[in-house]
Amino acid sequence: MTQNWRIRTGDEIIVISGKEKGKTGKVVRVLKSRNRLYVGGVNMIKKHQKPTASSPGGIIQKEASLHVSNVAHVDPVSKKATRVGYKFLESGRKVRFAKRSQEIIGQ
Repeated sequence: MTQNWRIRTGDEIIVISGKEKGKTGKVVRVLKSRNRLYVGGVNMIKKHQKPTASSPGGIIQKEASLHVSNVAHVDPVSKKATRVGYKFLESGRKVRFAKRSQEIIGQ
């Protein structure tokens, strides 16, 4: 499914639905083909891992993916959820901006 992705790696997001609702974090990884993303410290799961030559094994914690529809950008000014728009600067560069405060996101 081809769609215009407004969320990129390194963006600050907030979870807007599900069991992790209200938590914020930075996007670690984006899976565009599956419409999912990984957020640092959000949606943590426990995985039982066998020992290998490089790791001792045991129970490890790691992030599970979230669907892109369950997250929204965090407004840089109000720290609340916001939608994202696009605009062109006088230099001709296309940038993303928060619709709540009109601030530019991630330069």
